[in-house]
Amino acid sequence: MTLNRRKFLQGAGTLALGGMVLSGRAASLLEHRPGHKVGLQLFTFFGIIDEDVKGTLTKIAAIGYKEIESAFSKKGGYYGMKPKEFKAMVEGLGMTWKSHHVIGAPFKLPKGYKMPNGADGKPMVMPVMLNLRDNMQQLVDEVAEGKLEYLVCANIPTDTLDDIKSSIVTLNKTGEACKKAGIQFCYHNHDMEFKTVDSKVPYDLLLSETDANNVKMELDLCWVTKAGKDPVELFKSNPGRFPLWHVKDLDAARVGPAPVGSGVIDFKRIFENQKVAGMKHFFVEHDMPKDAYASIKSSYDYITGTLKA
Repeated sequence: MTLNRRKFLQGAGTLALGGMVLSGRAASLLEHRPGHKVGLQLFTFFGIIDEDVKGTLTKIAAIGYKEIESAFSKKGGYYGMKPKEFKAMVEGLGMTWKSHHVIGAPFKLPKGYKMPNGADGKPMVMPVMLNLRDNMQQLVDEVAEGKLEYLVCANIPTDTLDDIKSSIVTLNKTGEACKKAGIQFCYHNHDMEFKTVDSKVPYDLLLSETDANNVKMELDLCWVTKAGKDPVELFKSNPGRFPLWHVKDLDAARVGPAPVGSGVIDFKRIFENQKVAGMKHFFVEHDMPKDAYASIKSSYDYITGTLKA
């Protein structure tokens, strides 16, 4: 699993403009101000949250985060809970559970990779993870039980063209099942989907060979930038296809994730094109940070301060 995923405001709408007509400049400024609550992808707390789920969520809410996207848990299920239980906990803390990540095929560790140590200092042990290839309907049903708006495929195998083609079949089937359940299905990228496989770019195939209505995209701004692609150009080539974003920075060395505002990504330009993208929600994420709380606080401050969210 590759390393390292945010939101905004409403204030402009409270301006007492009376019968006045906004100047072109003022209208332009309002147009570009993100009007979204700040969300967090809980993979940022992988290996931490399972030690104290409610305590972790309480601290996240205290920083100001309002929307949650869940991910894998050492406890299995939804941080050891059923969907309705987890939903009640999140909402009890004043947040909304919007989206959940699953994997597209059975997870395999990269050759030679070792699981990181948990809080006890020992290598983490993961429960068997359900996947869309083998457990699609169960996963869709669980997300429907939690009344989530989105189900997201976190990754697929991209080693061979056959892997990619078979995964596309799975993604299209999942998109259909989600549509029946009233859920929007999305695919989340890393940088590997932009590396050529047998003269094909996997992400190009994902965009062209999945149903554009049933399979939307959750664009990870860090990994797409690391891959050398321009998010804004992707938006313009595929308008409305990107309702979800993962908002994290790419460090100055262009190696891996960093807190938002501390790296090389031009977030202002990207957020100015949110309508072209069709963005509805975004989630801050930082894969395996040294200090998860410090990272998400720094990112939140940058988004609500410098970006004027």
